Amino acid sequence: MGARQLPALAQYRTDAVTRHLCAGAHLDEDFARDVDVELTEDRLRATGLSLGIDLVALARHGRAAVRRIDVRDRRLAWICGAGVWAAVPVLLYALVSGVWGLVYAAAGTVLLAYASAWWLVHQAESRARTAALAVEHGAERPADLAPAVEPEVERRLLEQKRANVVPYTASAERTNPFVGSGSKLKEMVWQPIDVSRPADDPAGNGAKLAIKPFDAVDLHTYVAREMEHIAGLKGLQVRNRLYVIGNHVPYVGAELLPDRLSRPLAQIPKQLVQAGLMQSGAGMRTYLSLVRAGEGGRAIVSMHLRARLHHPSLTWEVSAYGIPPLQARFDRVNHLPVDGFERWWSLVSHATGAAGPALLGAASRISRRSSARRRRVRALEKLRREIDKRHLLYDYGAVDSIRERVADWQQLGYTERTDSQDFLQRLQQGVLIATERFLKDHNIDTSSYDQAQQVINTHTYTFQGSVQAGVIGDNGTVNHHGGQGAPPGGPQGGQGRGAP
Repeated sequence: MGARQLPALAQYRTDAVTRHLCAGAHLDEDFARDVDVELTEDRLRATGLSLGIDLVALARHGRAAVRRIDVRDRRLAWICGAGVWAAVPVLLYALVSGVWGLVYAAAGTVLLAYASAWWLVHQAESRARTAALAVEHGAERPADLAPAVEPEVERRLLEQKRANVVPYTASAERTNPFVGSGSKLKEMVWQPIDVSRPADDPAGNGAKLAIKPFDAVDLHTYVAREMEHIAGLKGLQVRNRLYVIGNHVPYVGAELLPDRLSRPLAQIPKQLVQAGLMQSGAGMRTYLSLVRAGEGGRAIVSMHLRARLHHPSLTWEVSAYGIPPLQARFDRVNHLPVDGFERWWSLVSHATGAAGPALLGAASRISRRSSARRRRVRALEKLRREIDKRHLLYDYGAVDSIRERVADWQQLGYTERTDSQDFLQRLQQGVLIATERFLKDHNIDTSSYDQAQQVINTHTYTFQGSVQAGVIGDNGTVNHHGGQGAPPGGPQGGQGRGAP
C-alpha cells in the first residue's frame, strides 16, 4: 500500500536550539563569557552533558563574541584615557584661566572621544546583530560561521558528544545524579519479574524448554538495539553510560582520569561501562540512557534504565527527566530589525544610549575581567598543588550543564508538554515490550511478567517540572519519604583499583 501523497509543512530546524544559543552569545555578553570560560578554559571539573547542543559551535561563537567585546573595550579605554581623563582637566584649567583657544581644543577632544566611542559601540553592536542573524537564519552550519577555537578544545568537545561516562558532583547524589538531563519527573523501581521458570514447550507435550543463559549486559544490549523501532520514536538517542560520583573518579582508574591534575575524559573502554552494569562499584553505576528531543529540540525527555538482575528475579530501575525550552531572553534575535530605517534607528538609539557608559566604564571592565581571570588561575594552581602535594580527594564531577541552566519551565507550551508525555509513555511501553520479547527469546516463562506489567502500566508521567522523589508501590501509589538514607557500612573496592 503506497504512502499518501500530501504537501509538506514547514518544520523546525533540528539544530534550532544550537542556533538560538549561538545567536544569544553574540547578543548577551554575560552568557558569552560564561560559555567561553566553561567550554574553553583550563579546569578540573567534568563538563556536563548538554543534550541537543553542538558544543563546538557554541564555543566558537562564544569566543568570537568575547573577542569582539574585548577589542571594543580596549579601544574605548585608550580613547577614554586620551580624550577624557587627559582632556577634561585641561578644559577646566582653560575655562578658569580664560584661555579660549585651549578651551576649544580640549572641548573638541572630548567631543571627538565621544564620537569615536559612539562609532565603536555602533559598529560592535552592528557586527553582533549581523552575526546573530546569520547564525539564526542562515543556511550554513553554525560551527562554520565563527572561527575555530584551540584544536585540543574542539577535540574534547567532540568527544563529549559521544560520552559514555558521566562524573557528577557528590552533592547531586541526593537530588539529581543524572547531571545534564534536567529536572526529575519520576523515579521508581518496577515490580520484580521471576526469571527462573522455563517456558512451556510449544509442542504441547508438557515439557519445559531449556532456559538460555543471559546477563544484564545482554538485556541492555537488546533493549538499546530494539528500542527505537519498538517505541516508534525516530531519532531516539540510546547509549549506556557509567555514572560516577565526582570524588570517586580516581578509583575508576587511568582510563577515566589519566592525570589527577586535569579533567576526566569523556570516553572510557566499553568493558568498564559493562562492568558497572554487572555489578555496581563504589559510587559507580551504568545506566541505559534513552533521550528524545521534541520538535526543534525545544524540550528534551530522558529515561535512564538499569536492569537489576539478581537470581531469581529481574526488575528495572527507571528515572525520567525533562528539560523545557530555552529562556525567553534567547528569543531576542527574532525581534531584531533586519534592514531599512528600523534597523538604522535601532542601532543609532542603542549607540547613543550606551556610548557614554561604555566609554567611561571600559577601563574598569577590563580590570574586573583581568582580576577575575587571575583569581581563577590562582585558584586552579592552588587546587592542583593540594591534589599533588597533599593528595586532596577532589570532586571532579559536573555540577550542571549549559542546556539545563538556560532552560525555563515557564516557556513550556501545550505542544511540548503533550509530546513529552507521549515520548515517556512510549519509552515505558517500549521497555516492557522489549523485556517481554527478550525473555521469550530466552525461553523464560512470562506469567510473572504479565502480573508485573499490570502494575507498571498504572505509572503515568507529568511533564511540568521537578517533582519530589517518590517510591512507586503497588497499584501505582506514591509513597514519599523525607530523604534518602545511606546504606550501613562502607563501600568495598575491587582489586587493583583501590576504593574510596
